[in-house]
Amino acid sequence: MVAAALYDARGRVLIAERPAGKHMAGRWEFPGGKVDAAESERAALERELREELGVELESAQPIMRLTHAYADREVELSLWLVGSYRGVPHPLEAQRLKWVAPEQLTQEDILEADRPFVEALQARACVPTG
Repeated sequence: MVAAALYDARGRVLIAERPAGKHMAGRWEFPGGKVDAAESERAALERELREELGVELESAQPIMRLTHAYADREVELSLWLVGSYRGVPHPLEAQRLKWVAPEQLTQEDILEADRPFVEALQARACVPTG
């Protein structure tokens, strides 16, 4: 699976609520989804952002990979830092969206598998730029 860290002009990151009927509905996660057979992670990220949010990916780089075991399944996730995209994210799959300051992410009901991503993004936000 791939997940995206998209930022707005104010430095907030986008999270999406899992819609009713999906596993762990009502919890928050980074936008993204499954990588189809014979699809690269980047291609999956491009497709998922287009299908879920209606935006076109311009640049992104992978920054973290992890495996998380839930009681009923194991997921392998790759977090991509989106450098730029075209369009304004809007919900296309009945999900709620929310822009959150990185330091506020720990106050959200983020899926357990995504929590290490929160820590990584918070660490990045604290690094002084030159």
